[in-house]
Order: sequence, then C-alpha cells, then structure tokens
Amino acid sequence: MGILYVVPTPVGNLEDITMRALRILREADLILAEDTRTSGILLKHFDIKNRLCSHHKFNEHQTADAFAARMAAGEVMALISDAGTPAISDPGFMLVRACVERGVEVQCLPGATAFVPALVASGLPCDRFVFEGFLPQKKGRATRLEQLKEESRTMIFYESPYRVVRTLEQLAQVFGEERRVSACREISKIHEESVRGTLAEVQAHFTETEPRGEFVLVVEGCDASGKKKRKEEKALRGQVAPVDGGI
Repeated sequence: MGILYVVPTPVGNLEDITMRALRILREADLILAEDTRTSGILLKHFDIKNRLCSHHKFNEHQTADAFAARMAAGEVMALISDAGTPAISDPGFMLVRACVERGVEVQCLPGATAFVPALVASGLPCDRFVFEGFLPQKKGRATRLEQLKEESRTMIFYESPYRVVRTLEQLAQVFGEERRVSACREISKIHEESVRGTLAEVQAHFTETEPRGEFVLVVEGCDASGKKKRKEEKALRGQVAPVDGGI
C-alpha cells in the first residue's frame, strides 16, 4: 500500500517551505501538481528533479480514482497546489476522499496557507473563526452574505484584485459600513500589506489605490449588541416581538 502526502508550498516567500516538504518532494514516486509550469519553477529552485503530473480542478473528477488506485497498489505520491495547502480553495479534496475510500494512508504536512497569517495579523478575534474561501461569483452570492449577516465569529474570505472593491462594497451593504475588516494582500511577499479599518474605509482606500495581488479579507463577526439592535429594529417594524433587556 502506498501513501498520499499533501504538501503545502509557499504562498510567497520560498523560504517558507519546510525541510520535510523538500524531502518528500524528492522521494515521492510522482508529484501531482495543480499547474506543472508553476510547480516546475518551484522544483527547479530547490533542484528537485522528479516527475510531475497535472491534477487540477478541470480533470480531478476523472483522475482522482486512477491515482488513488495506483497508490493502493504501492505508489507514493505528493500532492501540491500552485501555492499554499492543497484542498483549501484549491484542488485536492476529491483525491483525498478517493484515497480514504480505498484505505490509502493520507498525511497532510503542516505548512503555508494564506488565511492563517492574515487572520493572526488582522487584530480581530482569532480564537473562533469561520473560513468561507471564495464567495460564489454570481448565483448564490447575495444569499450567502445574508446567511452570514449575524455570524458572530470572525469571517475569512479569499478574493481576487479584480473583484475585491465590489466585494467590500457588498459586505458593507449587508453587514453595515462600520463593520471592521483587515484586507491582507501579497502575504509573505515583498509588497505584503494589511489595510485595516471599517468596510467603508477599506473600500474607499482600494477604490483610490489600485488593488494588486491576491487578497484575504478578515471580517469582524456580528457581536451580541449588533444582533440585539437588529432585533429591536425588526420589533419596531412589527416583524418580531419586542426584545427585552437581555442579550
């Protein structure tokens, strides 16, 4: 029986890779990569000369079972994405599931992922949080935001530079302009930046300053007082019974 290693790769600074990750990438029978061109640059930097095979969101439905079968027969494979930890807003889940179903051992190495440093550096509560990844681009987007309106935990979203201003605008419309947010971009790279403030302030900043790089948005959760205020507002409109003095 083989094994699947899920190997995180740097989200920016190549020094963030671990010694164990480098060893496994050298020793594996095959490396499964989201984009062989991107991963080829990484492997070349560390002088790793190993076989690469594509495994991405467009073919994982067809390839997951076949790769899992090969590992069940004894092959050792390493799964990597373009950056960060595979299966976190990247391909990987289907392959892991196929391996689990066949009894193939799966080991996920600890390592780089974009949302953890963004969360810790945000200044917002990080003892309890919910990771949302990318919001639906069109269908279901408004519905999902409404569902999160009263989420009390800190929320984490991924967003591209081309949609981030619009997303901040939508968050402000649904959550309120005064909700706090930290917009972190280019994590661990030369131009890493965290812009903190209210949703209105951060939206204004990136309306004036062109957004560049991939973004992690860390948004303050709805606190108890915020929930109470909305219940009182609904009560005034006759939608629910009046709220008493409790939270």
